[in-house]
Amino acid sequence: MSRLVAAAIIGLTLAFSSRAADSPSPPTASDLASRLSALRQDGTSYVRLRMEIKGATNETLQLQIKQRRTKDSSEVVYQVLYPKERKGESVLLRKIGKQPASGSVFVPPNTVRPIDDLKEPLFGSDLSYADVVENFFAWDQQAIVGTDKVDGVNCQILESKPGNGERSIYGSVRIWIDERRLVPLRVEKYASSGQLLRRIDTTRVVADAGHHIPADLTVSGARPDSSTLLDGSRIKHNVTYTDSDFTIEGLKEIATPHTNSKK
Repeated sequence: MSRLVAAAIIGLTLAFSSRAADSPSPPTASDLASRLSALRQDGTSYVRLRMEIKGATNETLQLQIKQRRTKDSSEVVYQVLYPKERKGESVLLRKIGKQPASGSVFVPPNTVRPIDDLKEPLFGSDLSYADVVENFFAWDQQAIVGTDKVDGVNCQILESKPGNGERSIYGSVRIWIDERRLVPLRVEKYASSGQLLRRIDTTRVVADAGHHIPADLTVSGARPDSSTLLDGSRIKHNVTYTDSDFTIEGLKEIATPHTNSKK
């Protein structure tokens, strides 16, 4: 398997069978969001990812990501493997229920700081910390607000908004979902004022074991004349982690976890 996991990094992993598109009636907004949320919060996984940042400074990072997601919680660790001068830089993020997300940054050899603002960029990219830990499919307010075409493909537009008690840096998120393959081809994230803050475009979709999955993504809008390309190279599920993997001390260790199966 290759290049199937960029979408998993920012909550867009959609493992729907192509048979879902043959349903006699389209899903409601709440049903669609619920199915996407369940696939997002799908247990433990390990990901390898290439992140290419293009802008005033061009940089390419190789990352490993450890994830532990359940219906009510998300814990993620991002660690830089390459280039050598940044190896070991790590981020820990945690979100429990509707509580605000929290996290810490570790920079070798001994610098640790809390994440005070989820709007901050992840490793200097066009992704924010919020983008990689929030699950907007689980927000209380879900609605289908129209249809559109993306690169000639018919899409339903799902709009997600945080409900009472749910805190986010975004006021709403709109997702253009390919009606036939049930894959998001575009995601736009807005401030409460309605200002577009970030756009995520799927640039390649692949088939894997009867599923359609976003493979390559482009993130833009966060900064003028800047974009970030995401290219996943490996994903493994049913990974064995311990609680210590998702601690400050765990950030200081770079190791490949044990897995029971792979996708």
